[in-house]
Amino acid sequence: MRFEVITMGRLGVDLYPLESGLALGDITTFGRFLGGSAANVAVASARHGRRTALISRTGADEFGRYLREELDRLGVDNRYVTTVATLPTPLTFCEIHPPNDFPITFYRYPKAPDMEIMPEELDIDAISSADLFWMTTTGLSDEPSRSAHLAALDARGEHGHTVLDLDYREAFWDSPEDARREINEVIGQVNIVVGNLGECEVAVGKREPMEIAEALLERGPRMAIVKLGPDGVMGFDVSGAVSVGAVEVDVVNGLGAGDAFGGALCHGVLSGWSLRRTLEFANTAGAIVAGRLECSTAMPYTEEVLAALPRG
Repeated sequence: MRFEVITMGRLGVDLYPLESGLALGDITTFGRFLGGSAANVAVASARHGRRTALISRTGADEFGRYLREELDRLGVDNRYVTTVATLPTPLTFCEIHPPNDFPITFYRYPKAPDMEIMPEELDIDAISSADLFWMTTTGLSDEPSRSAHLAALDARGEHGHTVLDLDYREAFWDSPEDARREINEVIGQVNIVVGNLGECEVAVGKREPMEIAEALLERGPRMAIVKLGPDGVMGFDVSGAVSVGAVEVDVVNGLGAGDAFGGALCHGVLSGWSLRRTLEFANTAGAIVAGRLECSTAMPYTEEVLAALPRG
């Protein structure tokens, strides 16, 4: 099968509180959901009707079985999700303090299985032929995952769309400088870069959106997207800059908004939409998920996003 979208990277179990405003140690009830940025983007893309697969790994345990079954239930091909016998499937906890405080606690010890993706396991033909390949900075933070991501990038060549989600998580790196070095090693092999202000600052050392865009685009990508949180999003390509304002929403949990944005971005790019229409669609998808508790199962379908688009 030829896939329209292949994502590669983090996969784990989200245990999110069913109670808001409490510290993690005081919470008594949790909901269990599929999680991990690459997995969430895959689910979001599938919700828009795209043939989507995920490349990742889990432990050979019951949580791993749950994740593979959940991917299948949510429309994501799981054939490239393999197991690591010696490592447990990761767990992620969060606290919920709307509208903008959602601390995350990662249990990825002693090492996450998704960091054990091996170059020799990759389906190079599938990666090279996909219309869009999505990877995150996290995958560059350790071996053998780093080598596997580099092999995937080499397979992509000039084909289709290759997206780097900056997705910087301090806990996964020795320092921001290490992350910047790895990002700059690969950024010339991708044509779309997306990140929030903090992630962009790690990548290029700039904080102002126009300076970020200039620094990113001069390194090779043809599109740079800078997410501004409550101030919306800005996109940059050869035709110039596009600014889209925030969509008002009563925030329940902001953690899945970026991944919903990512899946919607995939759909807009593959649909050949203008940069403005793509950003409006993606921004609205992110807002919908910010108004829901979970991430993966909260991803909206195309019709939901279109119905919620602000009318200007």
